[in-house]
Amino acid sequence: MSIEPYEDKQMPLLDHLEELRERVIKSLIAIILCAIASLILVKPLVKILEAPASSIHFLQLSPGEFLFVSIKVAGYSGLIIAIPYIVFQILSFVLPGLSQNEKKLIAPAVAGSAILFLGGIFFAWKALLPAALNFLIGYGAEVVEPLWSIEKYLDFVLLLMVGTGLSFQIPILQLLLGLLGLIKWQKMLSAWRWVLIASAIAGAVITPSTDPITMILLASSIYILFLIGVLLVAFTDKFKGQIPPTSNPPSNAN
Repeated sequence: MSIEPYEDKQMPLLDHLEELRERVIKSLIAIILCAIASLILVKPLVKILEAPASSIHFLQLSPGEFLFVSIKVAGYSGLIIAIPYIVFQILSFVLPGLSQNEKKLIAPAVAGSAILFLGGIFFAWKALLPAALNFLIGYGAEVVEPLWSIEKYLDFVLLLMVGTGLSFQIPILQLLLGLLGLIKWQKMLSAWRWVLIASAIAGAVITPSTDPITMILLASSIYILFLIGVLLVAFTDKFKGQIPPTSNPPSNAN
């Protein structure tokens, strides 16, 4: 008597929903625990976030403002730190139901999503944030004294970083659409003019400030990511064509 591997077994829908609920709860618990740990170290984290604006004096404009800012920073930090565990939960839920060929493509896509999200945050920190702050500080340097609310500043920094991290998911979204057969890479590429306009709009919407430098940098990054996504879809189409379909072994005739 042969035993079927776990991944080949079909689970009832209610069991799938129960497993999904458990994994969502585990992910939320991981975010909360990471946020609590971040709250303990929130003051060093805030100092790190203040570093790009070293010449600015920050003010607490209302009672309890820094307390709410600390909770907000800890929440964002907890989400970022918990991303590897969240990706692990996603893979654990998705992979058993996929074929071997699908696993070869989906698993790297989900893992790449986390890498791109962290890469987007790093890009915002190293490129977008300094460009935005240099423009905003320098623009009114001869007219006004820059004294900023700590809450407004951190809202600006956190929204820019998380928004950029989410925009870096574009290649993964394109890859999934391509894998599902919903759109071909040729069709994606033919829409490059519309994507260029959409990138400019997205750069304006995601950027918390109104400075043109940050918007141009972000819009250009989104457009480059779109082109990378087209290349990924084209590559996976070729890759799938090279993989022979999985076939069941012939049964022995009596």
